Amino acid sequence: MAYREVAVFEVREVLRLWLACLAFRRIAEMVRCDRKTVTKIVRIAEAHGLVRTDSPDRLTDDFVGGVFAEMAPKVPDRHGEAWNGLVGHREKLEGWRNDDVPAKKMVELLGRQGVVVPERTLNRYLAAEFGAPERSTVPVVDGEPGVELQVDFGELGKMFDEETGKRRRVWALVFTAGVSRHTFVWLSFNQNLGTVIDGCEAAWEFFGGVFRVLVPDNMATVVTKADALDPVLNVAFVEYAQSRGFLIDPARVRSPQDKGRVERAVQFVQTSFWAGEDFGCLAEAQTAAELWCRSRAGLRTHGTTQAQPAVTFAEVEAPVLLPAPTERYDVPLYKTAKVHRDHHIQVAKSLYSVPGDLIGTSVDVRADKALVKIFSGGQLVKVHPRQKAGARITDPADLPSELTGYAMRNIDDQIRRAYAHGQHVGVFAEVILDGPLPWTRMRHVYKLLRTCDRYGPDRVNTACERAVDAGATSVVTVVGMVERALEADQATAEPAPPDNVIIGRFARDASHFAAGRKVTR
Repeated sequence: MAYREVAVFEVREVLRLWLACLAFRRIAEMVRCDRKTVTKIVRIAEAHGLVRTDSPDRLTDDFVGGVFAEMAPKVPDRHGEAWNGLVGHREKLEGWRNDDVPAKKMVELLGRQGVVVPERTLNRYLAAEFGAPERSTVPVVDGEPGVELQVDFGELGKMFDEETGKRRRVWALVFTAGVSRHTFVWLSFNQNLGTVIDGCEAAWEFFGGVFRVLVPDNMATVVTKADALDPVLNVAFVEYAQSRGFLIDPARVRSPQDKGRVERAVQFVQTSFWAGEDFGCLAEAQTAAELWCRSRAGLRTHGTTQAQPAVTFAEVEAPVLLPAPTERYDVPLYKTAKVHRDHHIQVAKSLYSVPGDLIGTSVDVRADKALVKIFSGGQLVKVHPRQKAGARITDPADLPSELTGYAMRNIDDQIRRAYAHGQHVGVFAEVILDGPLPWTRMRHVYKLLRTCDRYGPDRVNTACERAVDAGATSVVTVVGMVERALEADQATAEPAPPDNVIIGRFARDASHFAAGRKVTR
């Protein structure tokens, strides 16, 4: 007959009932063991000096332990059927052990294959074959209810992503309440800032409120620079925490004991929820995860608290949480951008103008769904409405005044500037710009305005009047008329050279070499 393991408490109970003068058969019925086992226990106890008239006080831990030690088979290699059933699964058990699969989950997986084994037998087998792991931890006292929520990422496996058409790695963002151990799971294909914030938003909805302190791992989306005393936090996540009213208390690097509750919860999610499942899509898996959190994980008896997490949470933590948000958080984009020569920066594939004195410098940008805010040296220098990808927004004030009209394709501004040089100059400018796509002829108006600056508005105004009367539309015609008129005026004003003076090709009058002269062309 196979040997059945007997626990210490069973040995103590058998001896206690024997001292109470119960019959062996009755003791076997009450302890639920074989009568032969009862007989063996009593005989060993008698060999150690126990008599039926002794007081139950004689059953000390040392005495019962001595009896228990002699209950095991004397042959070292002899084990029970459960132990022997594990021998054929040694390689599989070793793999599970290396993958940190808990013994409870191993018992469940073995049971699916028809191998029934007590957890304590499995633990003894694992220790005998692979050695007992040497671990030492210091438990942290629970804080006040509703204060601390621990959070960490855990890798689950791979799943088909409908958007990319590929199998992708699935991550679980696991939240665990510090007192009740109530757990929430948020699934995603990445670990970026948007995922963390979306997970937090879903967690507040699941719990019905906001915890006062969030204890995350040193994930890059939350902690920019890890430090045990003074960590540098991601400004975007700090802003989110401010909007929801909670504090951030990151765990120390390589210190899982700082968030031991969620560390164990992550393992529980991996083994109890994800293991062996085959979900069709992420949405289906998320629905299943929330159901699992409320039922399986929430209504089990927790090994440490010996209470149901969901029940404890509802009783002591839910009433003291901060109010849950009523609107989804608009996740902002933070970045550093360089101001290019065209007076613009690029944010999310869109262009935004910046004052010209910042060209060549780097500015800080905060962009949400509504606004793009640009900072230089900590000071707000520009605010623009958020644009869709590929769009451009330009404030004329950010551009040089002489180029604003051209850059902004401001036809009215060009015509206004032309009229400022003369009535006929303005009329000719309107003639130039008359027709479809007038902005394609804006360069011609700029040529006209530069001609006014070079030769004076009066000459150009006269030339424009003659050009309009003649039906001319080319600015080149006006420039030619002005230059010919200027040459004629110069010829009339300058006296003819003496007959005895030879005028060379490059000869100049002495006045041309005078200091400070004004040269006209």
